[in-house]
Amino acid sequence: MASIGIPGLILILIIALIIFGPSKLPEIGKAFGGSLKEFKKATKDISSDESSQKENEK
Repeated sequence: MASIGIPGLILILIIALIIFGPSKLPEIGKAFGGSLKEFKKATKDISSDESSQKENEK
């Protein structure tokens, strides 16, 4: 699987800037950060639930 390097990230940022404009990018970044935080919290909760289930089965 190919990874995205610095030039690829710069290109993506430029395209996003053209599409959304400079005023919308902070809002999009904030929303993305919040979504990522919720996703990490949900995965952590699921993994802790699974580990507690395994302990209860023993």
